[in-house]
Amino acid sequence: MVTMLAGTRKQLPVGLEAELASYRHSIFIETLHWQLPVVDGLERDQFDRPDTLYVVAKDELGVICGCARLLPTTQAYLLDEVFPHLMNGECAPHSPEVWELSRFSTKTTHETSALSREDARQHFCLLFAALVTAAMEHGATRLITFTAMGVERILRSIGMHAHRVGPPQLVDGKPVLAMWIELDAQTCQALNIQQDASIRLSH
Repeated sequence: MVTMLAGTRKQLPVGLEAELASYRHSIFIETLHWQLPVVDGLERDQFDRPDTLYVVAKDELGVICGCARLLPTTQAYLLDEVFPHLMNGECAPHSPEVWELSRFSTKTTHETSALSREDARQHFCLLFAALVTAAMEHGATRLITFTAMGVERILRSIGMHAHRVGPPQLVDGKPVLAMWIELDAQTCQALNIQQDASIRLSH
């Protein structure tokens, strides 16, 4: 059973944000080899602020097995500040109804065997349902994100309302594209979210 928690640094249980920063280091730096800031084995950057909203998945052992970061586009955010070229000439959004999704992972650091395709898909959907719910609870009607092309295929196979901002571009030698994710009836149906009675998250 996977438990979802959502909140800012102060709203999360004591110590969870630091645990999350360690998990992010193991996933994004040790496994994926992203070039990111590191302090004492923790992965944090300038966008990990008091108003940053985190969604954390924990397995039945209480170990982090997934995460997502949500940033309001009314403040500085990653795509606008660091990767504006991925917007393909469009102006980066600045609206209380648009939030940025980044640092998304459904990996676990202690798997002894690989998840089946169906289990991995279910895990992906659970985390996405939690982050979409959290975003909507904060007034979002759409998300802006940038991701690998493989994630785009998963979103579309699930049936979510996601579409490209522009064509893929190389970041650190790998094709990456910016995408809109509409938090509408189509996306909620694909993730089994009731728009008028969103799933409960542990805060």
